[in-house]
Amino acid sequence: MPATKDYYDILGIKKSASADEIKKAFRKLARKHHPDAGGSEEKFKELNEAYEVLSDPEKRAQYDQYGAYFGGAGAPGAPGAPGGPSGAPGGWPGGGGGFGYEHVDLGDLFGDIFGGGGFAGARSGTRAERTARRGRDLTYEITLGFDEAFSGVSTKVDVQRAETCSVCKGAGAKPGTSVIACPTCGGTGHVSQGQGGMFAFSRTCPRCGGSGSVIEDPCTACKGAGRVTRVKPVTVNVPPGVTDGGKLRFKGKGEPGEAGAPAGDLYVVTHIESHPYFKRDGADVVMELPITMAEAALGAEVTIPVPGGGKVKLKISSGTQDGTVHRLKGKGAPRLKGAGRGDLKVKVKVVVPSALTAEQKELLNRFASSQEDDVRAHIT
Repeated sequence: MPATKDYYDILGIKKSASADEIKKAFRKLARKHHPDAGGSEEKFKELNEAYEVLSDPEKRAQYDQYGAYFGGAGAPGAPGAPGGPSGAPGGWPGGGGGFGYEHVDLGDLFGDIFGGGGFAGARSGTRAERTARRGRDLTYEITLGFDEAFSGVSTKVDVQRAETCSVCKGAGAKPGTSVIACPTCGGTGHVSQGQGGMFAFSRTCPRCGGSGSVIEDPCTACKGAGRVTRVKPVTVNVPPGVTDGGKLRFKGKGEPGEAGAPAGDLYVVTHIESHPYFKRDGADVVMELPITMAEAALGAEVTIPVPGGGKVKLKISSGTQDGTVHRLKGKGAPRLKGAGRGDLKVKVKVVVPSALTAEQKELLNRFASSQEDDVRAHIT
């Protein structure tokens, strides 16, 4: 039967594509459609078929020459057809009315994304090498006081993590017994499934779950897992200047790795308690400073606290308006990344009294009658 598939279109390449371009196109599409990666088995078979032909110079030349008749016995002058060269009867080399598919070196093509294999015959290395896994990263949250976040603190975090079982030393088997190679997969962790003689897919062994071994007499302490969950206090040094919602990384303080692999990391998310009058704005600290109408009008010198302890004097100029911001350089929080400190930003809030004595009312009335400027002249 004449072939109707356009192999160039299947791989998304031009007919002038080089061998390297063909291989790159196949790698890209095969990663997407490989069944072990959740793709379509039919689509992958189609990609494999196209690559099998176009990656072979002789088969590609035959495909380019005979086009739709490629693989069939009806192409004029085709091998095995009337007037064609002698060879395997009824089709291209390989016989049987169609060209013979060969195994593509999928281990070479996918070693970088399937950890050295994922296909029958492509896996390599010992069981210990395949099961060595880095420990999991862990994330915990802590709440700090405003001053603790400002100055830094050393604190303990109760971390729940899986650790090597002390009874079986991580083997998972009851002391005195041993782990054996899985009889279903022969210790490889994978079993092969044929696909019509064209190529074989590798599947995770259903018995050992891919570990390559089975435990017939599991450890009673860890139930065969080789690891037990424990709560262990971990001391973390929180640097000065952490912010609310910030995340700190402590390398190697997460879960221990398996089979000698490195431990994971511990991430600590910091939450900062509110302060009566200070607020953080990154490395800057914002403070609202109440002043009287008289201080705003006449000017004054007031003493204010600064974050981290201590006090400073702040000069209020005469005629200061509500909302005026005074910036005190270097009086803010330590910069978490970089040298120095942020600033203390003091925002003035002019407080208008809600109740006045008779004397105060008289004084304000006299003051109001003495004013000549119309503060609303620009809107009348």
